[in-house]
Amino acid sequence: MYICTPFIIYMSDYSLTAKIQEKVSMNKVVVCAMTLFGMWDVTAIAADSMLNDTVSLKDVVVSAPYKTTVELTPLTVTTVTASTIEKSGESSLLPVLQNQVPGLFVSERGFAGYGVSGGAAGSVSIRGVGQGNKVLFMIDGQPQWAGVFGHALSDTYVANGVERVEIVRGPSSLLYGSNAMGGSVNIITRRAVADGINGRGQAMFGSFNTQKFRTGISYRKGRFGATASGQLDRSNGNRKGSDFWLANEYLQLYYTLDRNWQVGSNVTMTQTKAHNPGTLQEPLESMWTDIFRGTASVYVHDNYGVANGGVQAYISWGAHTVDDGWSVGEEPTDYLFHSHDYNMGVTAFQTIHPWEAGDISAGIDFVHWGGSTWNSPKADPGMRDDRFKEYENEIAGYVMVQQGFFDNLLDVNAGVRLQHSSQYGNVWVPQAGFIVKPTDGSSVKFSWGKGFRAPNLRELYLYPPHNPDLRPERLWNYEVELRQKALGGHLDMGVSFYFIDGKDMIQTQRVDGRPRNMNVGRFINKGFEIDASYLINSRWHVMANYSYLHTDAEVLYAPKNKLFARVGYTPGQWDFSAEAVSIWGLLTGGPEKSDYAMVNLRGAYTLDRSDGPVTLFLKLDNINNKHYEITYGCPMPGFTMMGGVDFRF
Repeated sequence: MYICTPFIIYMSDYSLTAKIQEKVSMNKVVVCAMTLFGMWDVTAIAADSMLNDTVSLKDVVVSAPYKTTVELTPLTVTTVTASTIEKSGESSLLPVLQNQVPGLFVSERGFAGYGVSGGAAGSVSIRGVGQGNKVLFMIDGQPQWAGVFGHALSDTYVANGVERVEIVRGPSSLLYGSNAMGGSVNIITRRAVADGINGRGQAMFGSFNTQKFRTGISYRKGRFGATASGQLDRSNGNRKGSDFWLANEYLQLYYTLDRNWQVGSNVTMTQTKAHNPGTLQEPLESMWTDIFRGTASVYVHDNYGVANGGVQAYISWGAHTVDDGWSVGEEPTDYLFHSHDYNMGVTAFQTIHPWEAGDISAGIDFVHWGGSTWNSPKADPGMRDDRFKEYENEIAGYVMVQQGFFDNLLDVNAGVRLQHSSQYGNVWVPQAGFIVKPTDGSSVKFSWGKGFRAPNLRELYLYPPHNPDLRPERLWNYEVELRQKALGGHLDMGVSFYFIDGKDMIQTQRVDGRPRNMNVGRFINKGFEIDASYLINSRWHVMANYSYLHTDAEVLYAPKNKLFARVGYTPGQWDFSAEAVSIWGLLTGGPEKSDYAMVNLRGAYTLDRSDGPVTLFLKLDNINNKHYEITYGCPMPGFTMMGGVDFRF
């Protein structure tokens, strides 16, 4: 069985399209009606993956060195599988996660590329918490963020070589420490699990002269496995001066020593160049960012009947060059900005099962991170001005205990983390909760915990507002999730309620007439999230999710209401789907809030061949040609089209 890549059909119902194009209030009605017609969400992914995934989740979990099985914690967790990623037709993970995960939103500035530096997009928020890199992204448990400025690296989160993505909605600082304040996103890479040589390739072409190519190959023989893949994207963008180019390479090796021990290594590299034309109000000439990112790790993993764990050493590094550009009519800038950063560490963790239904997990994390910045003249790039260089060290230990009672009717979970930094001293991170399963197919989760984000080097030491005495930002999170499965597991529904109290947010204040970063900000976020999925039969499935956010502070790129709905139909070798996306109450940085709704179509046809299946696909986005902005002054594209071919061997 193979993974079928999405393909979109053309929708000829112009009367419906015209209605969708009316005003925002009508958009809401249309999308809500579609939701009532078919409710489904990320939990449909589980059912979908049973039909389409080539690799079972059990096989992957057994052979990978992860600190814990997230489904066993009292946190709200969403898993997005390879099947769902492939069916989206996206080469970047962020649009997929935004649709599939309630409460998660991503800022955008155009058709392709997020960029870094001034005018960058790609800010990820979960439940309104995200500005300033408060959601931690990881690749196989390795933290991914720039060591100088602390920002996320959104262009590097690509679909190339991804097996699944685990998203925790709520603070994950107990396990991962700083930057997991609002949640965590763990990108888990694909492993060679089938004997022999297996490969695939994909080519896509579409609007704005966009071209995307992916290829991958895996090999397994006996105890040895290897996977290598590559991705290349380029686009002119939907605005003049928004060209984008990206290349990504991935390599993974592992060797199973015996039934209890495994060693492995992986390397990922990304090169990207994104141009930024500025906003409509303040256009820029020749503003671009050139980035090289790399990450590598080695691990040893043990798996016994009464214990399992591992040791992982990793390093992430980057080299960024930025041309800040210049305003129209002004003199061109004569310098380039450079930054180098690194993030290296070691993590050791072990879970033991000392008695029935009891688990004790403990771990130690050490990380050394930092970087440098400088300017160089364009006429002589080898010259450097006064160079800034700084680093920080952090060490942490944590323990987490989980105990089941009454034949696992009740699971209680509690843990604590102590993190010490060379800059801010000690931070205690407690977390506790429980899971109750009153009937088959139903569960109630409650969790209470702390999240925090340490100040980055820019906030501490760079530019006039810097303040070396900053403390970490922190929040307290309270949430409850109710989930019910029915109809033999074909119907899965859930609702989550949360309350977040954030303190010590870093904001720039005037102190003695000068700007200075201070721990003065506070916020309260509260809301709820609903999701449902229904696998009607082998041909039809529907899913939807909705999130509501109320915050007492002005928060950019965190909509008050977010709704996504999808219906899929798979008759034989065909695969069709229709999606509805609706956002309202979104702060973009402009004078008014943004409301918009879109309809997307997907479709594919797979030819079964003796040397491997070939899938022809097409995707049509925003068929109602809605014009909107997510970042103020940066119009998003209207109707777009992408199509291509996917083949296996």
